[in-house]
Amino acid sequence: MTGASGQARVDFWSVEGEPGEAARVLAAALSPEELLGQLFMMTYPGTEPSPLLFEWIRTRALGGIKVFGWNAEDTGLLARVVARVQEAAAASPHGIPPLVATDQEGGWIRHVKGGTSETPGAMAIGASGRPVDAYRAGLYIGRELSALGVTMNFAPTVDLATRPRSPIIGSRAFSDDPATVGALATAFYRGMDAAGVACTAKHFPGHGDTELDSHGILPVIDIDPATLWDRELVPYRMLAAEGIPAVMSGHLAYPRVSGDSTPASLSPALLEGYLRERIGFDGVVVTDDLFMSGAAISGGFAEACVRALEAGNDIIMISRTLGLDDRAWTRLLDKYREEPDFAARVRRSAERVLELKLRYLRPRGKSGVGPAPESERALRSDESKAFFLDLAARSATALPGWKGPLFPSEAGRVLLVGQYGDFFAEGSLAYPAAAWFRYSYSPADAPVAAELESLLSLAGRFDSIVLSVSNRAGEAYLEALADQGRKVWVVSSLSPAFSLGERRRAGGIAVYGYSRESFAAAFAALSGGIEPSGRLPFTP
Repeated sequence: MTGASGQARVDFWSVEGEPGEAARVLAAALSPEELLGQLFMMTYPGTEPSPLLFEWIRTRALGGIKVFGWNAEDTGLLARVVARVQEAAAASPHGIPPLVATDQEGGWIRHVKGGTSETPGAMAIGASGRPVDAYRAGLYIGRELSALGVTMNFAPTVDLATRPRSPIIGSRAFSDDPATVGALATAFYRGMDAAGVACTAKHFPGHGDTELDSHGILPVIDIDPATLWDRELVPYRMLAAEGIPAVMSGHLAYPRVSGDSTPASLSPALLEGYLRERIGFDGVVVTDDLFMSGAAISGGFAEACVRALEAGNDIIMISRTLGLDDRAWTRLLDKYREEPDFAARVRRSAERVLELKLRYLRPRGKSGVGPAPESERALRSDESKAFFLDLAARSATALPGWKGPLFPSEAGRVLLVGQYGDFFAEGSLAYPAAAWFRYSYSPADAPVAAELESLLSLAGRFDSIVLSVSNRAGEAYLEALADQGRKVWVVSSLSPAFSLGERRRAGGIAVYGYSRESFAAAFAALSGGIEPSGRLPFTP
């Protein structure tokens, strides 16, 4: 059987040679549509893919599927969808399996929910300071993803905790120290690699020095090239040297580095100049979602796709399924046919994508590229549950002002004030007679006035108040209670930056996440059951 070019069809599973050589052989056998198809990663609305997505797989060798949170509340259903996707790919002309990717960083960012582990997250690993914790976190998260047929993970986040109050990065960062981030990220990558899942470091060149969210706006980071090289890029330099297979480009402007306000995801100066040439990274570069506002440019989405590939990206990731005749597709295909230099760029990117697939998917075998049989039984193993509980306890950190535990026998009348069900569940185990006051999770920037008024009128009836703080609203509750002179112990989840102001009247415990295990560790430390041995992973 021959393709449109007259060449014999080459099958992904039978092509011989090491991954780089096999990728070149396979790419040479693909049509222009199939080469371009390898460069797209799409998702689907809801929990079931549409026939349109399967048409992309069947006719254009779609390179990847992105699993977002809305796709993955039910892990059993997700596994069945992944199986159908890989069955469709196996029946396509070259049998090339798509990458199935998600964001499973641990902690706050966990797109595949259902039966997967809730973990303390990156900043907890930074507080423990142990690379072995990063390795084991990557290993256990990777094993769960692999069991579900998810073969690429957009993690670790290697953004620095330069601005720990950031609502977009916050506790997703390991630390504010570049070398520490690089070492822990490398260990996390090694663990996930051992589970057979391809890691993707993000968000290049770095999202840590801004409190703006590139989902809704283009953050502008005003640092010079020397600072970028010696700070933000240190983790990427370390990871590239260790062979990490992929990097995600961020929608972030660095005008003093690139010379203009072009997002890094569309900037040849940053992707080709810094990532490829100076750092020497030759793996796959994937864009953050190109439908995010941070990537919006004049000329629209089609122009953004062209510029993304010209800048040095290999995969265009988008949060929807494009129509078969979408303007972005036809524009790229016309450009491929008319411009030899662009066609050569597309072929090189397709080779990189195929090489990654041959490296990570071929060892699984044709029958193993999808989910494992009874995949959900591989989730939350006894071994992983014990590890993540230990990590939560080991990383629990005494906040400034800590003067020792709030022993249950000395606490008197206790009021638990918080937002999370697991906070109250674990708090009630530590202080069985405690009363509850639950305040709203949103808005995150300020308390609901009526709720704050109710709390302040209630607070005087209690001897001890234990307050959950995870954002600016929680910080405002703490400030108001401190102004009343109340005795407050803090349980800080996510970034502890909101629990470090100068007027804090009592200490507390930081645990960096809001999983049940994290709150169990917090109350164990608060009530005197364990010694909080973690270290604050950034300079206050």
